[in-house]
Parts: sequence; C-alpha cells; structure tokens
Amino acid sequence: MRSAAGAALSRLGAARCATAWIFFANGAALGSWIPHIPDAKHALALGDGMLGLALLGMAAGSLIGLPLSGFLTARFGSGRTTTAAIFALLLATPLPILAPSMPVFALALALLGTANGAVDVAMNAQAIAIEERYGRTIMSSFHALFSAGGLAGAAAAALAMEIGLDPTAHLLGAIAALSIVTLAAVSFVLSTRPSAMRTPLLRLPRGVLLVLGILTLCSLMAEGAIGDWAAVYLKDNLATGSSFAALGFAAFSFAMTAGRFLGDQVVRRYGGSTVLGTGTGAAAILLAAGLLAGTPAWALVSFAAVGLGLANAVPVLFSAAGKIPGTPPELAIAAVSTAGYCGFLLGPPAIGLIADHFSLPAGLGVIALSLAIVALGGTTAAWEGRSRWMVLSSAPK
Repeated sequence: MRSAAGAALSRLGAARCATAWIFFANGAALGSWIPHIPDAKHALALGDGMLGLALLGMAAGSLIGLPLSGFLTARFGSGRTTTAAIFALLLATPLPILAPSMPVFALALALLGTANGAVDVAMNAQAIAIEERYGRTIMSSFHALFSAGGLAGAAAAALAMEIGLDPTAHLLGAIAALSIVTLAAVSFVLSTRPSAMRTPLLRLPRGVLLVLGILTLCSLMAEGAIGDWAAVYLKDNLATGSSFAALGFAAFSFAMTAGRFLGDQVVRRYGGSTVLGTGTGAAAILLAAGLLAGTPAWALVSFAAVGLGLANAVPVLFSAAGKIPGTPPELAIAAVSTAGYCGFLLGPPAIGLIADHFSLPAGLGVIALSLAIVALGGTTAAWEGRSRWMVLSSAPK
C-alpha cells in the first residue's frame, strides 16, 4: 500500500518537474527570440511602422491560440495539448528570423503567437491539475520558472550578440537545446481526462469569471505598460542615460521573478486574495508616489514595487479561474487569459495616447489606477470569505 502511494507521489513529482520545465522552456524560447527583433527588422529593411504592423501578427495569433487551446485541452486533456503546444512553439520560434520577406515574417509571427497562446492555456491547465493533486498552492513556482526562462533566454541572446554569433545560428541552437530536454520531459506530464462537459470553442466570461477576467486584464495591462514605457520614462522624462534607463525594466523583471519564487509560501500562509490585494495596493501607492516624486531613484523603487506586487497576480487569478464550479478549468483559463492578453496589448498604446495628449507620467498614472482596481478586487475577496469569491480566497493551509 505504501509502495503504491510512494509510486503515485513519485509520478506526481515527475509531472511537476516536467511541467515546470515546460514553463521555463516557454519563457526561454520567447526570451531567445525577442532580442533579435531588431536583427529581423534590419534584415528585411523594415521601418518602425511596418515592424509594428508585422508584430500585430503575433498578437492576433495569440488571440486565436488562447481559446483554441482551451477547446482542445477540454477535448483531449491538458497533457496531450501541452505536449503538442510546446513543440509547436519551439518549432515556430526560429521562423521569423528565417523569413525572406515582410508577408512571410508577419505569417511566421502569427504562427508563433498562436503556438504561444496555445501553450499558455494548456500548461496552466496542467499546472492546476497538479496543484489539485498536491493539495496546496504551487502555482507561483511554475510562473517563476517562466520568468526565469525569459531572463535566461535573453541573457543567452545577449551573450550570443556579444561574441558575434549569427542570430539564426543562435536561435536554432537555443531551440535545439530546449527541444532535447523537452522531448525527455513531456513523457512525464500528467495524463488528464478530457472534460465530460460540452466544450464550446469560446466561453464568454460571466459572473465570477468575468470579474477574474477584468482583474487579469488590469494586471497584464500594467505589466505590458511597464515593460514598454519604463525605460522611455527614465530616459526622456527624467533625463537619465541609456544604461540607467534599462534598469527600470530590469528592476521590474527581477522583482517579479523573486516574488514568484516566494509566492507559494506567501499564498499558503496568507491566502491568495490577501496577497493579491496587499501586493497590488502597495504597488499602486508606490507607483503614484514615484511619479509624484519624479526622481530616478524613486522611479526604480516604484517599478520594482510594481513587479513585486504583480508577481503573484496572474498565478492567483488563473488558479482561481480553474476552481470555478461547473466550468472546465481549461475553458475558464482560456477566457481569463484572453481578457488578460487584451489588456497586455491595449495597455502600451493607451499609455502612448495619453502621453501625447497630457504627459507620460499621466499615462503611467493610469497603471496605478489599474493596480488599485486589482487591489480592490483582492480586498473584496478577502472580506467576503466563503461566498461566491471563495475561489480567490485560497485559505491558507
């Protein structure tokens, strides 16, 4: 009896490690490609406008991949869909740098976006299935490895550029290395049963799912805006040098990664709603204070605070979506992540429009407001306890 229980725990541990690697590989693949966007722009002689138009292909692809993956995961289980999606992502990652023309480049980005959206839903559904079997919060550790993978991929790309390695050679080598380990890992993913419920291709959020979608939209809008505008704010508004300006996004990224590695312990101790409300509330206050202070040092502190405050927002919200009674987890995650990705896409250009009409600090002030909305949602969940918000509360164990 003990040996059977031990074997089950061993298989579960192996599935957790395999899924953790898939999160890391997803981040590393994207981190390997993104630094080479300027290389692709130069190779194809694209202007900023044409590059922006092509990059919309990746965004459009993601918006297709997210609901499609929810449908496929519900039909075939998260194990099979995760395996197919991660290999689709790895195969698609080098395609943009190999593109010989603008139309092919845009198509390659659309394929990459579709695969990325697909793996996002499937691997989170797999992570939720593993978390349920563990009986305790472990979601943040998976997202921490995605962040760590992104940092590792970007660092390897920077090293490749430093030694003068051809971008195509670097990407193909990086993807080959990731694929070898992934091939070994996917044999250990958790086999999950397809949903017995009728599975529409797209489920529009309603009720608690709608609220979770709005909170995810606000969270990812803030994340996308800081990523795109932190360096611009430091350099143009606070007159720092380029190297100091780069520290803005670095402070945000490292704080988010550190917060995710610590997230599971904190969520288990205090509950998901408390972590969500407190973290984003503090981030909103510190970002507003940093914008009012208008100094480089305060700006770095405020960007790091946003990274730390948002670190566990998506893990908590995705985990909550996967626990809504009567809704297949994969469809709930697809609906919430689609809403969140809309925020991720709309946030940066919205900040730009506000900056044109008012100022960039005013635009970033909208991010403080979006963080406050997330904080209000988390605080409401904490106060209402065992009511309809219980999926967010994640009572400490």
